[in-house]
Amino acid sequence: MNIGEAARRSGLPAKTIRHYEDLGLVAPARAANGYRDYAERDVHILRFLQRSVSLGFSVDETRRLLALYAPGTRRDEARRVAQRRASEIDRKILELHTLRRALAVLIDETTEPAARSWPVLDEVPNEGARMPRPAF
Repeated sequence: MNIGEAARRSGLPAKTIRHYEDLGLVAPARAANGYRDYAERDVHILRFLQRSVSLGFSVDETRRLLALYAPGTRRDEARRVAQRRASEIDRKILELHTLRRALAVLIDETTEPAARSWPVLDEVPNEGARMPRPAF
């Protein structure tokens, strides 16, 4: 099938498919006329690429996952990569919930600006010491 049909079946734009080909993530056969000739397996890989990117995997992680799902390979490493990604997502969810609570406090706050605290900055976790609050 041509790139247009592969794009339709995979749900990816042709430009993205060409980009994935340039990165070596998909390698369609070439017809006698030099045009790309995608097989069902290529469309399956393109769907996998779309899904892994939507789940937040980097191109390098996606490349590793593709290699790990090749026939005859062990799935332990793929599971570890997915578990690490799930842990990162859980951490981001906690950070977003904390930020949302801080924003709610800021939205509901009714005190004068000079007495206002900075709950957004207070609630955001950081690696070092807190930054001083700006004075108004």
